[in-house]
Amino acid sequence: CWASTFGARAVYYRVTRGMPAEMPVAVVVQRMVASEKSGVMFTADPATGEASHVVVEAAWGLGEVVVGGQVTPDRYIVDKYGSGVVQREIATKEFLLESLPAGGTRRVELANDPRATQAVLTDMELATLSALALASELHYAAPQDMEFAVADGLIYITQTRPITTLPRAKSATTAAPTAAAAPSVKHGAPEPVREPLLRGLGASPGTATGRVRVLRSVDVSSQLQPGEILVAAMTSPDWVPLMRRAAAIVTDAGGMTSHAAIVSRELGIPCVVGTRTGTKTLHDGVQVTVNGRDGTVLAGAVPVAAPIARPTTAAARSASPVTATRIYVNLAEPDRAEEIAAQDVDGVGLLRAEFMMLSALEGAHPRELLARGEGDAFVRRMTDGLRTFAAAFAPRPVIYRAMDFRTNEFRGLAGGEKHEPEEANPMIGYRGCFRYTREPDLFALELRAIADVRRELPNLHLMLPFVRTGWEMQACRALIDKSPIADARGLQLWVMAEVPSVVAWLGEYVRMGVTGVSIGSNDLTQLMLGVDRDSAQLAPHYDERDRAVMHAIHAIIARAHRFGVTASICGQAPSVYPEVVAQLVRWGIDSISVNPDAIERTRRYTAMAEQRVLLDAAHRRSEQPRHNHRRTT
Repeated sequence: CWASTFGARAVYYRVTRGMPAEMPVAVVVQRMVASEKSGVMFTADPATGEASHVVVEAAWGLGEVVVGGQVTPDRYIVDKYGSGVVQREIATKEFLLESLPAGGTRRVELANDPRATQAVLTDMELATLSALALASELHYAAPQDMEFAVADGLIYITQTRPITTLPRAKSATTAAPTAAAAPSVKHGAPEPVREPLLRGLGASPGTATGRVRVLRSVDVSSQLQPGEILVAAMTSPDWVPLMRRAAAIVTDAGGMTSHAAIVSRELGIPCVVGTRTGTKTLHDGVQVTVNGRDGTVLAGAVPVAAPIARPTTAAARSASPVTATRIYVNLAEPDRAEEIAAQDVDGVGLLRAEFMMLSALEGAHPRELLARGEGDAFVRRMTDGLRTFAAAFAPRPVIYRAMDFRTNEFRGLAGGEKHEPEEANPMIGYRGCFRYTREPDLFALELRAIADVRRELPNLHLMLPFVRTGWEMQACRALIDKSPIADARGLQLWVMAEVPSVVAWLGEYVRMGVTGVSIGSNDLTQLMLGVDRDSAQLAPHYDERDRAVMHAIHAIIARAHRFGVTASICGQAPSVYPEVVAQLVRWGIDSISVNPDAIERTRRYTAMAEQRVLLDAAHRRSEQPRHNHRRTT
């Protein structure tokens, strides 16, 4: 431990951070707690997001049998604010591990031991644990995932860290709620754990039960009944109308940023992607339960807790920390505009065009619509959709990302095969800003709709996706200058920072009138790592936290500030990884736009990161005079 302070990485870190070349090192030696009982607890229910509950799981002996899943632990739900134990589930504990005085552990079978079916924790221990859990949550200003050990009548907290996968209480389940149950005691073994029919990536949290409907094509969408589980090889934008009817979605292919995953999160329904064999394993009419958090599909109906009512808007905002970094939301579904606008959010950082456009196109390819002379009708329908968002969030900004359909998605619309080329990899093909330069008449319709809304709601702004080069931006800027929004006062023009070339071209973009950049970490990761983000096979290699991706994000933020424009991010990463939020704050990002279910926790993580930045700065200031004096001496 002592020698590690002189390692190359440690020395480099101190030099680059302006720290002294030599620093004192503490070697921490901890006594092993010979646990009589131990376990884990969460200061908010990780399954439902209910913030007033402490969930405790405990078993006899050392805690590794709990965290390693070797033993089914007792489960207790305790009211955080003093109303006692809400629920107990007493499991059968087959064995325990005990520590040996000379070191190591020993397995002790409990087959003939009364402890096998006894409750591990007393009411007094549960009350003490709940008090410690609440104190930890208040100290760290975030829900905590904790581990504890009990020995000789004393409770030891051995670990506490933020909960990283906490759903909103409202979206904990989309299944029909069960009747509220009184506090109950379940003796003996709990219901046996069911082996999943399928496993995939949990892409949208929540649990739903329904009957399977396997669809091979959107052409047979009428077969899907409201409340059924939609199972498909994959989805595309023309599937959105039927996705709205589904209780949950399961796909063979796709990753966390695939179409099915993104749309499911927008709609607030559970989704499991990348199962590979979903359309073969599941059959029409079979009842299943889809868990969109852990990525499993189980046979039959699995009981889940009833949805918990969310606090009022005023209460939520008064309890929410204040942050200098603005927290925006990613949206696309007009039906959710008012609901999300009522939350503690500073605006819409990414308003996707695709949902509104599909509705406005009424399932037809836009070229077919223009051929029928229905361009004006399309503009009216788009205007209505945009107005819904702008009015709900006014005066907060709404950043509308113009259409970014890919060719394979356009081909799925009625008449699309006549107008769209077949591309080997549409992800990096004919899309985004380049498409506007080739089909300016379609882009002009969007600009007309924006202009119509801005006459009464000037909080609506424009963002251009997938900008590759300066000449593309220049051509697109010329189209905007010829449109009704050319002289719009106060209009913000943003570009998506998805293509790595943005680092080299950003100065030119700003000179053309760009006022903000929003980092699309989904596509940026794809292009930095050469990983198709729709590929289930490559999903393990798709990591927005990769050092190359984070280096590019840092460079984009720094360049944006150098040129005096705002820097934001609207990709999936900050919705999932709190460590990414902390790094973005350290780099001085101006705003973070996340999925609706991540608004609350992102606000908390951001507040914690900002406090850490202030504390570090204060520490450096307090240490600086002493270091200068030492060098002088």
